[in-house]
Amino acid sequence: MNIIWLGHGSYRIEAGGQVLLIDPWLTGNPSLPEDRHADAVAGATHILLTHTHFDHVVDVLPLAKQLGVPVVGQYDLMGYWAEAENIETIGFNKGGTVNLNGVKVSMVPASHSSTFQTPDGLRTGGSEVGFMIAAEGRMVYASGDTDIMADMDWMGDYYKPDIGILSAGGHFTMDMKGAAYAAKRYFNFKTVIPGHYKTFPILEQSAQELAEGLPGVDVIEPEVMRAIKL
Repeated sequence: MNIIWLGHGSYRIEAGGQVLLIDPWLTGNPSLPEDRHADAVAGATHILLTHTHFDHVVDVLPLAKQLGVPVVGQYDLMGYWAEAENIETIGFNKGGTVNLNGVKVSMVPASHSSTFQTPDGLRTGGSEVGFMIAAEGRMVYASGDTDIMADMDWMGDYYKPDIGILSAGGHFTMDMKGAAYAAKRYFNFKTVIPGHYKTFPILEQSAQELAEGLPGVDVIEPEVMRAIKL
């Protein structure tokens, strides 16, 4: 399994013969050089969407059309896009699991918001979610944008993820201290990879506090476009 950070809250997961793009933000992403955009999405088989804030959704429709791959996300929005945008979608909802050619993806709650701007003002694009991704004998929790929440208790107990990809930049999501608290209280991770940080000055710039708060856990500060092999 390869987990590749595309900067900010965007990831490429290569596992089980599939290539999953999670919230792929290319256009305007200051962390991802333009000359690496093609490499970031090459061979993608699915696009997973956690919510509709611009830094997560802006490239989803263009990439779905360019690459000819399905978008996987919340049922309501997927149904609308399938009809209005003429793209392939896989819609499901919290508590559901879909089988993506052997890679199983379960949708779980998050605590954030999910809106986007239109000419008619702000609109809601479903609700914010995270994913549990089962592949190659591992379980990956991709938190999406979230705060600490009590739902993490049952999520950790039920899915038992050993890898955590956690939003940890603060201001809009958990910060490093909060992510360490959540990981320690609710999960039993072997590996934790922080995200949604470094992008802007307002966000956390280092994962040191996360690492210090999780002794015995392999906390890996990702580098953009460098594979973490697990």
